Amino acid sequence: MKFSKKKQIWLIVITFIGLFGFAIFHFFSDTQEGLPVIKYYEYDQVIPLNDSVEVIIDTTSFKLLSVNYTSVNSRKVTALLSLPKNVSSPLPVIILMHGLGDHKSVDYVEFGNDLFLKNGYAVMRIDISGHGDRKREAFDFDLTGPYKYWSRSIISQTVFDLRRTIDFIETQKELDPNRIGYYGISLGGIIGAVFCGVDERIKVPIVALAGGQLNLLYELDAFTKDAKDFVSIIEPLNFVSQISPRPFLMLNAKNDEIVPPTMSKLLYNKAEEPKKIIWYNAKHRDAPLNIIYGDGLNWFNKNL
Repeated sequence: MKFSKKKQIWLIVITFIGLFGFAIFHFFSDTQEGLPVIKYYEYDQVIPLNDSVEVIIDTTSFKLLSVNYTSVNSRKVTALLSLPKNVSSPLPVIILMHGLGDHKSVDYVEFGNDLFLKNGYAVMRIDISGHGDRKREAFDFDLTGPYKYWSRSIISQTVFDLRRTIDFIETQKELDPNRIGYYGISLGGIIGAVFCGVDERIKVPIVALAGGQLNLLYELDAFTKDAKDFVSIIEPLNFVSQISPRPFLMLNAKNDEIVPPTMSKLLYNKAEEPKKIIWYNAKHRDAPLNIIYGDGLNWFNKNL
């Protein structure tokens, strides 16, 4: 998730302020739970998926499918579904999500797809709204800029899209709808904290390089009601506690310059048990893929 240099400086300043005492910490943690934010993501599940599935690759070890289906607001979701062969079905499924500015086939997502696939999991990858095959506009993603409503809808629409992804999974006889995991990275992790809080059909949620308290992006206006109200429907802190009693894992970088560790700690503190957080001695973009995915794989093997 990319922030401007100015916003990064302000996030660092606010981070230090947040460490001064419990009162300020509590103030940062104040969210808009009184608002019916979870109800915002209710939708009509009877809307036809109008899905299409096409085989792209078919080998002796796996099959790769190109998938399209209709989401809320008549949006078309573009996805890839990887199916391992020589494994008994129905298969457990992992929904794997990329970060801001990337797409479902970006290299670090391909790495995770291959690892999960080799370990007997089906993998579903979708493009975040406005990304990849769904990209139509070239606006800058910025929750405080001139396209802030467009930016917010990128997140909220993708939550709906992910719910429809589960609807699609439930129609596939090769897939086990009772064993669905989620692994989201950066913006995909932030979206995932909202999505997994909304939809209990995700049995094992993992978010990597993500955090909460998005109103901190508003710098000096971070503590205003307007700032908190604006981000309320996409604020992970408003949803993450709903994940319990499902096992929740966070994977974070100690030196993350994009999502400050304090934001990650706020999200973890807001989550309820059972939960676990693992810290890596890395920055946002150099977290070791084999380790960060390996820890996720172990979590899925144990809980999914």
